[in-house]
Amino acid sequence: MERTFAIIKPDAVAQSYTGQILAMVEGAGFRVVGLRKTRLSEAQAKAFYAVHAERPFYAGLVTFMTEGPVVVMVLEKEGAIAAWRALMGATNPANAAEGTIRKKFAENVERNCVHGSDAPETAAAEIPFFFAASELL
Repeated sequence: MERTFAIIKPDAVAQSYTGQILAMVEGAGFRVVGLRKTRLSEAQAKAFYAVHAERPFYAGLVTFMTEGPVVVMVLEKEGAIAAWRALMGATNPANAAEGTIRKKFAENVERNCVHGSDAPETAAAEIPFFFAASELL
């Protein structure tokens, strides 16, 4: 079994899409092994997205991710990383396939509802950023 990290971002939480997104997650066969609603501090958002610090969108991303609550999750399934990325859809919802989370709920490329680890190494770093091993069931 593989694990991946996911976030339901502030835009989706504010629009009350959390339940619908969780239903899609479970409907796609994922097992939710960690789940928490939280609000990121500026320091947390900067640290989490540090890989993008030199990019022009970094400041806006930090502002966006701290504007309201998020739901952080650890999902488990065979091939979880690829499966979660497929369920999320393309970063730009205009390019996302029908039936994906971003096609259904995202506003635009910046406010795109969800985040997911893009590789096993990323998941291995992102999961412990938010969850202790003892919290994962």
